[in-house]
Amino acid sequence: MARSERSERKLDLTKPVTVWRSQDLVDGCETASLTMILRTVGCRWNRCTMCGYAGEGAPASAEDLVAQFENAMQRSSPEVGVVKIYTSGSFLDPQEMPVAARDEILRRLEAAGIRRLVIETRPEYVTDERVEACLSHLQTEFAVGLETSNDLIREHVIRKGFSFQDFVDASEAVHRQGGRVKAYLLLKPPLLSEGEAMRDAVASARAAREHAEILSLNLCNVQRNTVVERMWERGQFRPPWLWSALEILKSVPGPFVCDPVGAGTRRGPHNCGQCDSAIAEAIRAHALDQDVSAFDKLDCACKATWLDMMNLEENSFGTPLV
Repeated sequence: MARSERSERKLDLTKPVTVWRSQDLVDGCETASLTMILRTVGCRWNRCTMCGYAGEGAPASAEDLVAQFENAMQRSSPEVGVVKIYTSGSFLDPQEMPVAARDEILRRLEAAGIRRLVIETRPEYVTDERVEACLSHLQTEFAVGLETSNDLIREHVIRKGFSFQDFVDASEAVHRQGGRVKAYLLLKPPLLSEGEAMRDAVASARAAREHAEILSLNLCNVQRNTVVERMWERGQFRPPWLWSALEILKSVPGPFVCDPVGAGTRRGPHNCGQCDSAIAEAIRAHALDQDVSAFDKLDCACKATWLDMMNLEENSFGTPLV
C-alpha cells in the first residue's frame, strides 16, 4: 500500500483541520470569534505559487463537512459573534462545498444566533444565487484573495487565474445584495524586491479600498510543496521584513488588518530575531484598535539593515537580495 493511501485512511473526515478562538474587529468593536478550517476536496484552481493548502485536501462528503462544522462549533460559546469558515479553496464552489452541506451549515449558524459569517471564495464562484443563499440566513463577509491590483503580477507571478475586474465584478454582486467584502493582499510575491513589494501592496490596498469594506494584509510565508518553497531552498526568496508590514499598514487608512502568521521564523516574515515578537504583537494589536501611532514606538538596530538592503536592491543590484 502506498504511503499516501495509508495517510489518507488515517484521516478522520468528520473532524476539521483545526479550530481556534480569537478576537476580531466587527463594526469598530472587539468581538469574540471562532475560526474553523474544514477539510474539503481542495481548491479546484490549485496553481498559486505560494499556496500549499492543497495538501490538506481529502474526499470529504456533504455529511462529513456538516460533522466537521458541528465538531468545530463545540468550541463556540454565547459571546462568540463571528464565525469564520475557511477551506483550502472556496466555500462557494459547489464541487468543494456541496450545496446540501452549505445550506445546512448556514441554517445552523442562523439558529445559533451568530452575528456574522466570514467565508473565502474565488470570484468566479460568486453568483447572485450563492450570495443570496448566505445573506438570507445571516450577515456574511465574502473574502477574496485578490493579492494585488496588478494583473501582470497576479497572473504571471502569483498565478491566481483571474483579473482585477473579476474581483470588482464579484464585489459588486455582493454589494448589490447588502453583503460585505474583504480583500486579501499579499506582501512580497516571489520575484519582487522588498521595495517593489511594499509599493505594490500600498497601491493594491488603495485600489481595493473602493471595493472592499476591510483589507487584510497577508505576509508571504514559505509553505511546503510550493514554487516559493523551491525558490527559498535555492536562496532565491526571503519572506518579507516585519518593518515593511508596519509601513504598509501606516500608509493606508483602515480598517486594515494583518495577522503575521509564522512571524519570527525562517519560513515566516521576520526581522533580526530580537525584535520580531514585539513587532508581531503590535501588528496583532493594531488589527483590533487600528492605532498606527503605536508603531512609532518600535525600534531596533536591524531597521537600518532593512533600509540599507532596500537601497541596495533598488540602486545597485536591481534584483531581490536574500
